[in-house]
Amino acid sequence: MATLLAVDTRSTEQGQGARQWWGVAAAMFAIAWGGNEFTPLLVMYKGNGLPVTTVDLLLFDYVLGIVPALLIGGPLSDRYGRRMLLRPAPLIAAAGSLLLAFGAESVPLLSAGRVLCGVALGSAMAVGSSWLKELSQPPFGPQLPAGTGARRSAMSLTGGFALGAGVAGVLAQWAPLPNTLAYLINAVFCLIAAGWVARAPETVSPQRNSGRLIDDLKVPAAAHRRFRYVALPVALWLFTSAATAYAVMPTLMAPKVRDAPIAFSALITVVTLGCGFVIQSVARRIDRPGTARAAVVALALVVCGMVTAAWACGTLAMPLTIVTALVLGAGYGIGLVAGLQEIERIARPDDLAGLTAVFYSVSYLGFGVPALLAFLHESFGLGYPTMFAVAALGAAACSALVVRNYRS
Repeated sequence: MATLLAVDTRSTEQGQGARQWWGVAAAMFAIAWGGNEFTPLLVMYKGNGLPVTTVDLLLFDYVLGIVPALLIGGPLSDRYGRRMLLRPAPLIAAAGSLLLAFGAESVPLLSAGRVLCGVALGSAMAVGSSWLKELSQPPFGPQLPAGTGARRSAMSLTGGFALGAGVAGVLAQWAPLPNTLAYLINAVFCLIAAGWVARAPETVSPQRNSGRLIDDLKVPAAAHRRFRYVALPVALWLFTSAATAYAVMPTLMAPKVRDAPIAFSALITVVTLGCGFVIQSVARRIDRPGTARAAVVALALVVCGMVTAAWACGTLAMPLTIVTALVLGAGYGIGLVAGLQEIERIARPDDLAGLTAVFYSVSYLGFGVPALLAFLHESFGLGYPTMFAVAALGAAACSALVVRNYRS
């Protein structure tokens, strides 16, 4: 009887340990939902009279919150613990969604809402990714294959990005309160996630005799050869690919889908991120420790996607636009897992969050690409097919750099 009781107790503890990461994943999912629900509504805001470049800059305002939160949040969580940094993030995301809900007529309010959503997402990515990795291994959970934490993090974020965009687009196209309803729903979800993540266990002991914060902001592992020549070349194209597929292509295709432009934008966003989400579950079969195979595959898909984007926007062909979303989504999904797994292999426990922050900060610069392309098109008359062809050459150059550093 005593033996059976002991076995039952261990089984219960293992089951509880296996579920401890759910609250963190839920917070990351809800925050990512709120961060990306703005994207399919770009067509709506442009249709309401806001200039194209202004709307694309509102998309980039997101990055103004993400990058500082990433770079500061990671080291702070290494110093003070994961819970202190991530627990407020869903509440900040809820505040951002409320500003977006009630600021549809005000560019400053929309901008402030985007920045707050970015701050929350930056915390989720830097702190949440590290926390999930730690909760996915002993003593907080059962022994699992290497890279499980990275895949859980990537799938939580990508799932939130995809579902948030899909729901927002459908509601804005056919539901009442098109400027408001989707944001209010996300605010409720963020409040629920805030309560859930509060129950997740701490994995980092606060430092009692911590030195200067400026020293914590330094990330020596960022100088690692594999990070500079494998992870960073992939990071440059993650959200460049995603933004091309679901922020640029639906705007170019708007004349072809006049009856439901917002729903079409949402569809392309869901296709892009849905493909990225699904392929992440098999990315570990592509990845091989000691090589850069997953990174090479990801960049090859980006090259193909940019070529297809050039073809699609030159012909305004609907099937090509969907193919572009599928290919770029696959490149994004594999590239995200490839980069995070490289980081897990490189980083020490005390700079895991900091190195993750640097990786995501570089990747999110890609959200500036739609505004840059719109500016070049409006100011210098450059055609989108030409600009996408140049992007394909840039991705090919990054792929060549990774191939040169294929073996670790």
